[in-house]
Formats: sequence, C-alpha cells, structure tokens
Amino acid sequence: MPIEKQRLLNEFKSLIAIDNPSFGEKQMGDYLKECLLTMGFTVEQDAPLTSSPKSCGNIHGFLNGDGKGDPVLFCAHMDAIEPSCGKHAVVGNDGIIRSAGDTVLGADDCAGIAAILEALHTISAERLSHRPIEVLFTVAEELYCKGAERFDFSKVQAKEAYVLDLTGPVGTAAYQAPTILSFKAEVIGKAAHAGFAPEDGIHAIAVAATAIGRLRMGRIDEETTLNIGLIEGGTATNIVPQSCIVTGEIRSYSHPKALQQAEKVKECFQKAAEEAGAIARVDIICCCEGYEISLSHPVVSRFRAACNKMALEPVLCKTFGGSDNNHLVKHGISGIVLANAMFRCHSCEEYTTVEELRRIAELTLLLMTM
Repeated sequence: MPIEKQRLLNEFKSLIAIDNPSFGEKQMGDYLKECLLTMGFTVEQDAPLTSSPKSCGNIHGFLNGDGKGDPVLFCAHMDAIEPSCGKHAVVGNDGIIRSAGDTVLGADDCAGIAAILEALHTISAERLSHRPIEVLFTVAEELYCKGAERFDFSKVQAKEAYVLDLTGPVGTAAYQAPTILSFKAEVIGKAAHAGFAPEDGIHAIAVAATAIGRLRMGRIDEETTLNIGLIEGGTATNIVPQSCIVTGEIRSYSHPKALQQAEKVKECFQKAAEEAGAIARVDIICCCEGYEISLSHPVVSRFRAACNKMALEPVLCKTFGGSDNNHLVKHGISGIVLANAMFRCHSCEEYTTVEELRRIAELTLLLMTM
C-alpha cells in the first residue's frame, strides 16, 4: 500500500513534540481535531475531565465511506505516562527512534495516532475506497482509562474496533484482557504515646499488617493476581499510629474471581480490625471489566487477512493489561488491541523503529480499506 514513510515519520515527530500528560492533553486534542476536520470528518469533543485549562475531552470523528462495509472504529489515547513534557524524538542511523533520555518517547500512544493519521492521509491523497471510518482519541487512558469511562458510546455507529495500544511487533493483537479492580483499605485505630502509654493505643499499622499477612500476594491462580502497592500511616515515631491506608489492585481474566478476591480483601481487613478494636473501611473500584473476543469473530478474521496480505504472521494473544478496549467491549463494540510499534513502554528507555511505524500504518490502512 502507498504509505509515505517520510510523511509518517514527520507526523510522528510532530506528535511526540506535544506535551501530553494525563489531564493535560488540550494541545494534542486541538492538533488532532484540526487534522480530522481537514480530512472531512465530522468531529465532536466531550467536556474536559478537569477544570484545568490544559485539560480536554475525548475526540470522536466520523467519515462516510464510499465502498461496501459497515463502519469500523479506530481508537488510540492522547496522553502519555510521565515524564511526558519536553519530549523529543531522536532518529538513529539504525532506524531506531528514542527519546533524548530524560523523558519517555511517547510512542505509547503517539505511534498509534500517527498510524491512524497516515492511513487517513493516504486514503485522501490516493482517493482509496474505504468503509465508513470512526476514530476515538481518548484522554487519561494511563489513569485506568478515565476518558473512555466517561465517553458516551451511544454516539458510536461501529460494532467493530481496532485499538492501537499494545507493545510488541506489528502483527500481534490481543483478544482477551482482564478485569482490573483497585481498592483502598483505611484502618482507624487509636493514637497514644508510644513510650508512656502504648497500651492505650490501637496500632493501625499493626492491624493492617495482620490483614496483609492473611492475604496471598502475587499470582493467586493461573488467571488472577493481587498486589498491595502503597502503605501510608502514622505521624511520628513516638506516637501509636491512629490510621493506616493501604491501596492495591486485583486483576483476573475472570470477572467473578476478581470480585471474590476483592471480597476476601475486605473480609481480611474488617476481621483484623474487629479483633483489635479498630475500624476498617474498604472501598473497591472496578477500573475496567475483562473481556474475550472469539477468534472466529470477523474483527479477528479481517486482522488475519490484513496481516497475510502484508506477509506478516498474525499472532493472537492474551494481555494482562487494561486498555480503552475494555470499555468498548463493555458497550457492545467487539474490538481487539493491535501492537502498534512501541517497545519498553512506561520508561525512558521506550523506543520504536521507522520500519515498525511503516508496518502499523500499512496494517491500519488495510483494515480501513479491505
């Protein structure tokens, strides 16, 4: 397909140069909105998630097709993990693209955005026949998909989607992802002087430690994990701590198992608190609900066909990470997550390559035009 490599690379570098922290995507949003309008899309943007002048809402665009086929949705997120400000794409002689080293590169998810834009530029420039195309550029995906959670999916006409947001070589796609629950357990004990009257206190950190000790951390079974990542408590070394806050997450390919594990966490903290005369409050939030797309579904079959046309070996896999696709599937849109030329994500060692960018742009173009 007639992808223009230099145009794609220039677009990618322009996107990378935009500061795009979560809740600070306005400049990125303005840029993408203008791109879509120029290419003939009807564009809607929902309200910003915060009152910050740097915040913006999700961007949804629709372009009528001139060929056979139902609408298809392409989704990527506008934000990047920190440090995301002052990014600069450095293209090496070996074709590897890295940051300057003091920020993430931002290929997660600018590589996906660049691929979508290049495919659309090619369709326009070559006047290629295509299906009706929808795009959804979301905000705050890195914060447990806050933007997609807020989006009104009744606006979407497509019943099939490709989400460009997976690490790995192009030709890989995830058809299954887990439920992710986050929890916060707050233990309320009683403060006392640790030297003069420790027996008058109720040690909130000790209560939390008892509860944690009764829980199995890490891999619970072949499809479920539990982690406690943050513990905060106490005010001074000579004070019996009155409060302790513990936060963590649960992941499972089985939604019922995730809920069961969350209930166990709640029970452990409440029982430990009751035994010590303390109080435990446990809040559980479902960040995203797990899904599994049938490998015989047309959205998968079309992906396989596009890979075969490019002489790529299609690889279908499970991912243990969440993405905007969790919310798409929850709202009746069958989607898979495509590997989109990003490696070592969520670190300043993140990189991509010119050739992988070309491949994901070509694959995206085929999925729009097949």
